[in-house]
Amino acid sequence: MDNGIFAGLKVIDCASFIAAPAAATVLSDFGASVIKIEPPGSGDPYRHLPNQPGYPVSEHNYAWLIESRNKQGLALDLATAQGRAVLHRLVADADVFITNFPPAVRGRLGITYAELAPLNARLIYASFTGYGEIGEEANKPGFDTNAWWARSGMMDLVRDGEEATPARSLPGMGDHPCAMALYGAIVTALYRRERTGKGAHVRSNLMANGLWANGTLAQAALCGARFQPRRPRERALNAVTNHYRCRDGRWIILSLLSEERQWPVLARCLGLETLIDEPRFATKAERHNHSVELIEILDKTFATKDLAQWRAILDGTGLVFGAVGLLGDLKDDKQMRDNDVLIPFADSDTLTIASPIWIDGAAKVAPRRPPGIGEHSDAILRDAGYDETEIATLRDAGVVA
Repeated sequence: MDNGIFAGLKVIDCASFIAAPAAATVLSDFGASVIKIEPPGSGDPYRHLPNQPGYPVSEHNYAWLIESRNKQGLALDLATAQGRAVLHRLVADADVFITNFPPAVRGRLGITYAELAPLNARLIYASFTGYGEIGEEANKPGFDTNAWWARSGMMDLVRDGEEATPARSLPGMGDHPCAMALYGAIVTALYRRERTGKGAHVRSNLMANGLWANGTLAQAALCGARFQPRRPRERALNAVTNHYRCRDGRWIILSLLSEERQWPVLARCLGLETLIDEPRFATKAERHNHSVELIEILDKTFATKDLAQWRAILDGTGLVFGAVGLLGDLKDDKQMRDNDVLIPFADSDTLTIASPIWIDGAAKVAPRRPPGIGEHSDAILRDAGYDETEIATLRDAGVVA
C-alpha cells in the first residue's frame, strides 16, 4: 500500500472549477493516477480565479494548488473530432471519468455516458451539475453560491435578524463538501464494480448537497414546523449557545447543549458563581426567559480578558466552545498540523490542506505541485499508444497543446 489504496486506478478529470475536480483530487491523495484535461490556450478557467477583483493577492496560484495537486496535465480540444478521438482512447483504459459539463454540452461533445460506456464496460462515469440532470433547470449554469448556498435557504437563514442583508458564501464553501459527496458516489460504485465487474453512471449536484447541508431546518419546514422569528445576537434566545467578543477583539462561541449540567461549570469559570442560584438564571427555562439579561452580563465578562486567556480557563473543563478562527491563525495551529490537516507539498515548505479522510495503514501520497497547461500532454499520449508522428500531427492541428 506504499503507493496508496488507489494505486493503478486511472482517473480522467474532464471538469472545471471546484467540486468535480476536487473529487478527483481526493482520489489522487490515495494514489490514483489522474489526468487533468483542459482546453488549449488559457486552460481551465478556474486557474484564473485569484485574478478576480477582491481575491487575496499572492505569488502562488492558491486556487490551482489545492484543486489540481498530484495530477498530470493534458491540453486537449474536445470541440474537434480528433480531440474526442483522443479522449475516447483514454476512456477505453480508464477506471473513472469525471465531468461537470451540463448534459447538453456533454451531448454536443459526444461525451455522454451513453457514448462512453460502450468503450469500457468497467467505467465509472461521474457527472456533477448545478441543479440535477432532469427537468427544466438541468442545463442551467450555477456555482455553489447560487445552487448550494442560496437555493437551499442557508443564505437566508444565517442572517442576524429578519431585516439583515443575506450573507454571501465564501469561494468553494459549498463545492468542497460537494466534492466529498461525488467522491463517495465514485467509491461506492467502485465497490459495486468489485462485486459485479460492471461500471456505472453516478451523479451528484450542488442543489441536492445544499439541501442536505441544511437538512435539519429543511426537514422541519417539510414537516410544517412553526419557525421562531430570527433575533440578533444581543437578543438570542439562549445565552450559552452564543458568541462573545473578548478584550482583544477576538470572538469566542459557546455551544452548551447539556445546559443544566454545564451552566454551573461555565459560571464558575467566568467568576459568576453568584448567578448559579440567581432566580433569573437558576433553571434552563428561566435562563431562556432572561436570555437578553444574561447575554449582557456575559458580554461584559468576556470583554475583561483576551481570547487566549479565556481559552486557557475553559480548556479541560468539558465545556463545548471554540475560538472564531482567523485565516492568519492557520500556520500556527498545532492541532491541525498534529492531525495532518495541514501538510507540506513534497517539494517545498508551502502548506496545503489535506482531504478530510484518513484510513489506518493507508498512507496518502505526499502532495505534488499541480500541472501547467498541457504539461504532460506528450507523455500521456505516448502512454495511450500514440507514436511521435501522431503526436506531432495532433500538435500541428492544435488538437493537443
